[in-house]
Amino acid sequence: MAEKRQWQHVYMILKLSEMGAYRRITKVSTDFLAEKLGISQQTASRYLIELERKGWIKRDITPEGSLVKIDEPGVRELLKLYSNLRGVIETAYPLSVTLEGTVFTGLGEGAYYVSKENYRKQIVEKFGFEPFQGTLNLKLTSDYDVKTRLELEAYPAIDVEGFKSTDRSYGLVKCYPAIIDNKVKGAIVIATRSHYDVSVIEVIAPTYLRKQLNLKDGYKVKVEVYTSPITISTNATNATTFVTTDKSN
Repeated sequence: MAEKRQWQHVYMILKLSEMGAYRRITKVSTDFLAEKLGISQQTASRYLIELERKGWIKRDITPEGSLVKIDEPGVRELLKLYSNLRGVIETAYPLSVTLEGTVFTGLGEGAYYVSKENYRKQIVEKFGFEPFQGTLNLKLTSDYDVKTRLELEAYPAIDVEGFKSTDRSYGLVKCYPAIIDNKVKGAIVIATRSHYDVSVIEVIAPTYLRKQLNLKDGYKVKVEVYTSPITISTNATNATTFVTTDKSN
């Protein structure tokens, strides 16, 4: 509901900007605004009050109507909308794709790699969360998902650099920010050296996903994958890391 109301407010300031309130003070009657938006006069009046309380507009009430100008917080919302639309229209690749897979018990190699300090430190630095020591393994459910997973490799990724230890070297890991089941922020990781083929994705998160999302082998999970290193704006939350000795997510 809060997200719906946010979009209603953004739509309102967009319409106010079309009426001139972006650059100058504009006289606005609630009757005219209601007709323009296809809503009741009472709803239009309520939206103006809410926008004023949020600081998105400045408003002086006169007998002929309200004198309205979009204030700095409202301008920022318009610029955010502009930036998002520009990205969608002008970018050569989609800003996000959704993959669906079935949970299965993996080989434990995700836990092995995430536990390596060089990888862990880079994940914390680049994604802003402490990764649970394990990955959620998903077998992609359709040819469409496999094809989309292959396409990911042509899109910008966040690189977690490889390194060398005294006994072996560790390869580059390509990562993409993601939201798991529309609830938890995380990332998918694509190791240059892996036992899995392109029909499998591995997901990292700041929490034990099987417990957080009540998952078992065979359950289907949707993962929205972002194809550029952007900040995810969503209701999804970063849950507290569970302390557990089980290393298979």
